Amino acid sequence: MTDPPGNGDDAGFARWLAAWAGRALLDVRAELGYADPGALKAAGDKVSHEVLRTELARWRPADAVLSEEDEGSRLAWTAELGRAAVRRLTADRVWIVDPLDGTREFAEEGRTDWAVHVALWDRRSAGTGHGLVAGAVALPARDRVLGAELPPPYPPVGEVAEPGGTIRLAASRSRPPVFLTDFAAEIGARLVPMGSAGAKITAVIDGEVDAYVHAGGQYEWDSAAPVAVATATGLHASRIDGSALQYNEADPRLPDLLVCRTELAPRLLAALRRHTG
Repeated sequence: MTDPPGNGDDAGFARWLAAWAGRALLDVRAELGYADPGALKAAGDKVSHEVLRTELARWRPADAVLSEEDEGSRLAWTAELGRAAVRRLTADRVWIVDPLDGTREFAEEGRTDWAVHVALWDRRSAGTGHGLVAGAVALPARDRVLGAELPPPYPPVGEVAEPGGTIRLAASRSRPPVFLTDFAAEIGARLVPMGSAGAKITAVIDGEVDAYVHAGGQYEWDSAAPVAVATATGLHASRIDGSALQYNEADPRLPDLLVCRTELAPRLLAALRRHTG
């Protein structure tokens, strides 16, 4: 393994780290196979988490970390732990990571819709937007890493731009929002089920779909890195009520999300208000 980029290159470091954790996950898949999905999921989460935590401690020791696999991450806002006990809430720089996004798909042979997320939130930039100053999404099974510092071009106009064109809407395979079917019918959308929030947002970035809507259960690590890349690309990203996405909050739950082509945002947000307001 080579060392990460030097000179404080956080964007390059995010890309390097996501790629390395992704390679470790491919090794886990090759070593264990798919006979025991539960064991494969557990091993993947553990190995990728250890890679991320070890290298963040080695190369960015002064920064705080919010990881899905850290014990207590989902409880960090509770009175039992107390705000003062959570270092990241007073830190200027916080890495928000998801070692394995799309664990179910990771354990299914042939599936490529799983990802590693690495993002950096900086307090000094939080007042002007989501505060994410670096982000990388690795899609190891596709041999691909997307980074906010070198974002792909804005996705090409597809069939949605044609008169009467159908909006392609990425949706969760396992937990689609209850209103999504009626919402899709109203706006004339076709649902495209897939796993992993990172894979869904990447599909919007690549122009494979036009939008991704989620509601009812996510955390900051599910969207931080892909949102950093999506907004660097020029796409719209917000809560489903149109409010700004906020990261490194005391409560890391960030339950809903809209990522879409910018020109579709007003139409989709108006329809979402009718279905969720």
